[in-house]
Amino acid sequence: MIKAPDNDLPDDIELLKKMLLEQGQLLAKKEQEVAQWQSRYHHILDQWRLAQQRQFGKSSEVSPGQGELFDEVQAIESEPDTATESSSTSSARKQPKRKLLPKDLPRETIVLDIADEDKVCDCCQGELHRIGEDTSERLDFVPAQLKVIETVRPKYACRACDQSGTSVTIKQQNPEPSLIPKGIATPSLLSQIITGKFQYSLPLYRQESLFQQYGIELSRRTMSDWMQACSKALQPLYDRLKDILLKQPALHADETTLNVIHEDRSSCYMWVYCSGTDSPKTSPIPNIVLYDFRQTRSGACAKAFLGDYAGYLHVDGYAAYNQTKATLVGFRVEEDVTALNPHRPGRAQLTHPVPHNYCFAA
Repeated sequence: MIKAPDNDLPDDIELLKKMLLEQGQLLAKKEQEVAQWQSRYHHILDQWRLAQQRQFGKSSEVSPGQGELFDEVQAIESEPDTATESSSTSSARKQPKRKLLPKDLPRETIVLDIADEDKVCDCCQGELHRIGEDTSERLDFVPAQLKVIETVRPKYACRACDQSGTSVTIKQQNPEPSLIPKGIATPSLLSQIITGKFQYSLPLYRQESLFQQYGIELSRRTMSDWMQACSKALQPLYDRLKDILLKQPALHADETTLNVIHEDRSSCYMWVYCSGTDSPKTSPIPNIVLYDFRQTRSGACAKAFLGDYAGYLHVDGYAAYNQTKATLVGFRVEEDVTALNPHRPGRAQLTHPVPHNYCFAA
């Protein structure tokens, strides 16, 4: 690099241009180094904040200002009737109309008619004629029903051969395929038990008491054996979905605690992996969500599930995902940057973090 004495610049224009270009290159190099150090600083700061939160933060995932969710009923009762206020403040404003019930629901019509002897005029005793009607709709709930499906398979044989001592061949239709061989559960019953447990968090011991109300004795051990049989039968479908999932360019992953009855550990973990887009438009990326039950939160769990997957993996910064071969990506969110919804009394006040325009990759 060409150096000139302090406070003494050369008069040569070409030399000055060369010095200016060298200074610009040096400045660009310094700015690049500063940007790299800033990126590393923010990454280390995020890791430190996450470690502080795990060590000293609240153990439950409760947002600040969430409030009591079970106070919503009392809060609704204490809120003023907006329809009444609107009618009193402005007569021109119409009250909100009740949404009509779906037309595809089964309907039962009940006709409340007056007696035949009342269908005469009170003045002249003449016959009354029907001039119209008023209709109203109410939503009824029909409880679930249990029924027994009896399958009869007739047997056929040749009586003449039987009488003559000839070997008799018995013909009979094969039984229907079943997930539970020689079991009493139909696919409808199995799906109801599985949906109740995993979709609506209804443990088997509670479902056992529900069936007892119908006079049916189904032990939780029996239902547990049924679910294990269904899991074994559906394993090929799970494996096929996993093959498709691991071929996607980007995935999302997370893990959460799960309490298991009669388990020595305080809690187990449910790992979830998904792909797809949250958009009403058609997307070539399939919407797949797979759950992986594990007894630990070790990074070996994610490594075992993902295998050689080397695409992008959106995670929350948990260090266990570093054991995978995926490229980890995520947004850095400052703790002091939040957006608040207008607060309503008795409702949970949830804060929505605003992510910076910054993405880190590990």
